[in-house]
Amino acid sequence: MSLLPKQPLVEFDAVEFGYDVRQVLTQVSLRVMPGEVVAVMGASGGGKTTTLRLIGGQIRATAGRVYFDGRDVGAMRHAELYAARRRMGMLFQMGALFTDQTVFENVAFALREHTPLPESMIRDLVLMKLNAVGLRGARDLYPAQLSGGMARRVALARAIALDPALVMYDEPFAGLDPISLGISARLIRTLNDALGLTSIVVSHDVDETFAIADRVFILGNGTLIADGTPAELRASADPLVHQFVRGEPDGPVSFHYPAAPLQADFLRTQAERP
Repeated sequence: MSLLPKQPLVEFDAVEFGYDVRQVLTQVSLRVMPGEVVAVMGASGGGKTTTLRLIGGQIRATAGRVYFDGRDVGAMRHAELYAARRRMGMLFQMGALFTDQTVFENVAFALREHTPLPESMIRDLVLMKLNAVGLRGARDLYPAQLSGGMARRVALARAIALDPALVMYDEPFAGLDPISLGISARLIRTLNDALGLTSIVVSHDVDETFAIADRVFILGNGTLIADGTPAELRASADPLVHQFVRGEPDGPVSFHYPAAPLQADFLRTQAERP
């Protein structure tokens, strides 16, 4: 008896999106399977954060469809969208903790807002989540008393508070020292596997992200230019993939913004002088 293939948890079907005259994504199709840690990478402004916002329904595709667990996010009504979001966790850039609340209160927030659980059970769940990220002892501290790495780990505990099916990470390694970065990366992989999550990581950090990702999508010029395992992308002969993975200054992504030749610019400046 053959097993039926798993349904993707997230799927983009020929998705397009743009702001006014600026096209951000063009004909992007991808699939994220349950249990995977998937990285979305590419140059700045390439549509990575836009991809997360489309999944969460903050914005709607101008063409194509975005599916979450088999349902079209763009066609969801208000109540349906909020129900879907309760199955998603989000770790924002720099953590985005509530500065006037303690670590405990930050993690408890979603549980209090979205569940009818009694405070005694909320307390136990919060302590379990904080213990999972190694910060149970910091529960009474405020965000201003935390290091950048600790704040990011508290934000991760908050993101998994409701036991989501999907956790999205928007630049989780930005601004972290090497030790905190390594701890955060290992936590993403460990929690994904231990809790049966699916994770989408938007990051520019090639080495740490490749170390934890099952597959990597690379966006370039608004399109999906590569999809493969970290090993496959490191071996890619595609010039843009090669430049991005190795961080080389010369390649399809130019250092200089398009401009007239330097000599022509100087001559024009002289001609315009009174």
